[in-house]
Amino acid sequence: MQQLKNISKALLIAILLVVTSNSYSQKKIVKLGFIALTDCAPLVMAKELGLFTKYGIEIQLTKEASWAVIRDKILNGELDGAHCLYSMPFSVYTGIGGKAGSEMRIAMTLNNNGQAITLSKDFCGLLGFKETKKVAAAIKNVQSRKEVTFAMTFPGGTHDMWLRNWLAACGVNSKSIGIITIPPPQMVANMKVDNMEGFSVGEPWNGVAAQQNIGFTHIASQDVWKNHPEKALVVNPAFADGRREDLKNVMKAILEACKWLDDMGNRNKAASILTRPNYVNAALPVIQARLLGSNDLGCDLGVQKYKDDYMLFHNKGNTNAPKVGYGIWFLTQYARFGMLPSLPANYKDIANKIVMDELYAEVAKSMGIAIPTDDMKPFKTNLETIVFDPNNPKPYLAGCTK
Repeated sequence: MQQLKNISKALLIAILLVVTSNSYSQKKIVKLGFIALTDCAPLVMAKELGLFTKYGIEIQLTKEASWAVIRDKILNGELDGAHCLYSMPFSVYTGIGGKAGSEMRIAMTLNNNGQAITLSKDFCGLLGFKETKKVAAAIKNVQSRKEVTFAMTFPGGTHDMWLRNWLAACGVNSKSIGIITIPPPQMVANMKVDNMEGFSVGEPWNGVAAQQNIGFTHIASQDVWKNHPEKALVVNPAFADGRREDLKNVMKAILEACKWLDDMGNRNKAASILTRPNYVNAALPVIQARLLGSNDLGCDLGVQKYKDDYMLFHNKGNTNAPKVGYGIWFLTQYARFGMLPSLPANYKDIANKIVMDELYAEVAKSMGIAIPTDDMKPFKTNLETIVFDPNNPKPYLAGCTK
């Protein structure tokens, strides 16, 4: 009888050890999402290069259908974090792109530059590359024949802001055209069936439109604002607060991948991985060329080569630091374009709540990465003459075009 009790006790201990081990293993898995865009590269390469493993993190990396899906999965905890539009947490928190007060946090920036505005063949011959002074007349020309609709990827997202800023700089009120939301991988197919006359999206889909001769690149996002914030590692607050060390290790792996990606000698390899069906699933030559800063514009406009403002992933640490001032800029744009009735009185509090700049500084310091000191300093975008001061955005808001 005693022997049977001993066996039962040993069996119970063994079961408990297995359950505990499985529970511990499950807790260590970090679930990250991404959208099929070239700038998901930091997450993809951190996985493919074994960097997550190097920092002791087991990653489940999932390809998601849209930014709305990523928003919902971060908020409900299905994802711990994701490759995400830098401005999306501000859009969601203010109720533009989600339920007001819903909190998502920015742990670090993933890249600068590398988006574009593509116009359909309706505009071919009416506009050249960066011919902003002709845009208003060209739109009126097309509107005389058909309704003009442009697409972006998420209300209040970065692509939405580049579109509206470009229109304003061209003297076009964004309310005079239709603006719809389309997930990035579906942009080209929708333009092909004439659902819109232009779109603002990340690569490689601008390049794919030119390659398939259904549209042309009119302007790149770095021509709207050189070295602008684009994608970020956005995380669930419970993950950020409850698994801080895991988040720091995730960030370390991604930072190392960003450094690797900014070695231009590595970009062909990155492109060959991104082209796979489980990642971006677009033609290798298109991903490759635009990663290297060579944009075949389409519409017989030739090739535009970027020398220092192509898609950047690290830029000696200048890319990756998340900035409170940038968050305030996006909040100001929402008021500017009537997406909010006014700039929230607590705009600084909102930006400080969302941007995890102190955590980033801790991680960067541990890796010997320089931390930029220009957050909250005034800056100006390419297409505007007015300087934006994040400490006092109201003069900018009063003076800029709508």
